[in-house]
Amino acid sequence: MAETGAPPLPPSPAPHTPVARAERFVWLTARVLEQRLFAHHFGGGAADPVETALDAYRNEDGGYGHALEPDLRGPVSQPLHTAHALRVLDAVGRCAGQRVERICRYLTSVSTADGALPAIHPSQRGYPTAPFVPVVDDPPSALLATGPVVGLLHRNEVWHAWLFRATDFCWQAVESLEESHPYEIEAAVAFLDSAPDRPRAEAAADRLGRLVRAHRLAALDPDGLDAYPVSPGYAPGEHHFPYDYARTPQSLARAWFTDDEMTRSLDHLASQQQEDGGWPVRWRRWAPAPALEARPLVTVEALRTLRSHGRPVG
Repeated sequence: MAETGAPPLPPSPAPHTPVARAERFVWLTARVLEQRLFAHHFGGGAADPVETALDAYRNEDGGYGHALEPDLRGPVSQPLHTAHALRVLDAVGRCAGQRVERICRYLTSVSTADGALPAIHPSQRGYPTAPFVPVVDDPPSALLATGPVVGLLHRNEVWHAWLFRATDFCWQAVESLEESHPYEIEAAVAFLDSAPDRPRAEAAADRLGRLVRAHRLAALDPDGLDAYPVSPGYAPGEHHFPYDYARTPQSLARAWFTDDEMTRSLDHLASQQQEDGGWPVRWRRWAPAPALEARPLVTVEALRTLRSHGRPVG
């Protein structure tokens, strides 16, 4: 038989495993980027196709747009889109070089007066945007936007002038938190897990863990969710669990929870895989396309979290 020259098919996961069920869901619903990310994480796929798919979202200013973060529609670059792009590059080991240099120049161009990032740049005005993400003319600096970006750049040993003031902002914001909400705490953890000053990060994380428990910002008993308040502005039932903060066992947030609490939360995460193979979106749904595009992202993240904690996914 003559050779076709086509690449060999990757090995298929065992049928009926979480990965196999998710694979069908991804093929049915995901954008090309998430299809290639899934193949990279769970099928031995290369990093180059992921980068190629990500390039479709990159703008000439070095930032990313085009609804890369599904709740922000439209073409313009935004800090949240660009943070999403950095997470993709980090996931495939490509968070370096001229691409990241261009990203840092973009971050510099949209930073606030104190050198940090706003959640939403005013250029988003006029494009469809989730109602829970307000667009204002002079947005303040946000730990929610800045913390994950600074953490990723430090983890990848990127050094750029933008990082100095942005890192100082994150330290000040994290160490002064008295009241917060789960997504902001997640952003703080993303910063602390890779901040260069490890003793300072450990001390700050210990204080944050006590705040999370005191304010019941983590649902420690998935069978008794009524005991845990939902933060203002969140969707009904939009609880956060230990695994949301400690995505890997190496996270500083892992020390916030007992082994039993972590086990219960991972059991709950595993149980949330739906009949179609995907995991649900827990935040407020406001339009069909963003919800559809977000589910593959949530599904890939759920599988990665389970696997990082030693759970078999197939």
